[in-house]
Amino acid sequence: MRAVIYKSIAVALLVGVLGGAWLWTGYRDFAREPLDVGEPGLHLVVKPGMSLRRVADELHAQGALKHPRLLAWMARWRGVADRVKVGEYHIQPGTTPSRLLTMLVEGRVIQYSLTLVEGWDFRQVMDAIDSNPHLKHELKGLSAAKIMARIGHPGEHAEGRFFPDTYHFPRGTTDVAFLQRAYRDMHERLMHQWQGRAVGLPYKKPYDALIMASIIEKETALPSEREKIAGVFVRRLEKGMRLQTDPTVIYGLGPKFDGNLRRRDLAHDTPYNTYMHKGLPPTPIAMPGLASIHAALHPAPGKALYFVARGDGSHQFSDTLKEHDRAVIKYQLNGHARSFSSYNGKHDTHDDKDSAAKP
Repeated sequence: MRAVIYKSIAVALLVGVLGGAWLWTGYRDFAREPLDVGEPGLHLVVKPGMSLRRVADELHAQGALKHPRLLAWMARWRGVADRVKVGEYHIQPGTTPSRLLTMLVEGRVIQYSLTLVEGWDFRQVMDAIDSNPHLKHELKGLSAAKIMARIGHPGEHAEGRFFPDTYHFPRGTTDVAFLQRAYRDMHERLMHQWQGRAVGLPYKKPYDALIMASIIEKETALPSEREKIAGVFVRRLEKGMRLQTDPTVIYGLGPKFDGNLRRRDLAHDTPYNTYMHKGLPPTPIAMPGLASIHAALHPAPGKALYFVARGDGSHQFSDTLKEHDRAVIKYQLNGHARSFSSYNGKHDTHDDKDSAAKP
């Protein structure tokens, strides 16, 4: 009788060992076998409140996962069954259950992107944000002042406060969070550049440099000219000359500007008309990139006080008004001298009140 009992126990143990080995082999094969998601892969959305078992069942219903219960067991064995992150996932061909579980726990969700372009003004920024289908919109229709208050910076002017870059984010990110990130990036980069600025610059605070950088951004087509243009504007500030730059005038005209800057526009008085008012305009006029911020804080040395567009994206720089007027005639008037803002055909020097940095 005792022998029979021992034999039964031995058989049971053998069956248990063999069964355990079979289960382990099956589990191991399951963990290594790629999900059946097809060539383009599979789009998976984990919604708030979804358990891992429910996620597994959904994948099974779509034919991607053969054994949903094993995925749940795997998660419990790893101690991560309750750590699945909400969001959108793209399951690529070749993804194994083990790798899928890692994706879900680490929250490797689909990232969308939105690029804020150097030189954009705040209206263009909000147009891009408002039209992005992957952001959650909480700011649509609000004024710039109310938007700044919503993102935690009440009383600050919105223009130029956001860093131009390509930002990646998961679906459902709020436009508030997006702007807070872009604001933070601009602040951090501006302050870092401010700490390493050249000595003796005519700026009282970092915001002044941001204003200057925005002007440089709008004036400069060639990266190699940023520091030279910055040098012109810095020297004009130091001498008490007006900046006389078209982009500030255009910004001051606002939406009514039709793309053609006329002489009467230069005489239209706004706080941004640097042909009429000395010093910097009251705010930035666009989002400057890092290179323009650096240029504003590291202007090129020299004597040039004027520049004029050559028509090929570059500029002709001049030390004196007489040289500048000749450059205007050559590059802007096809060699034909005629009356313009700083030229009367006779002078050697001219008072700055009649001059123009860029006619």
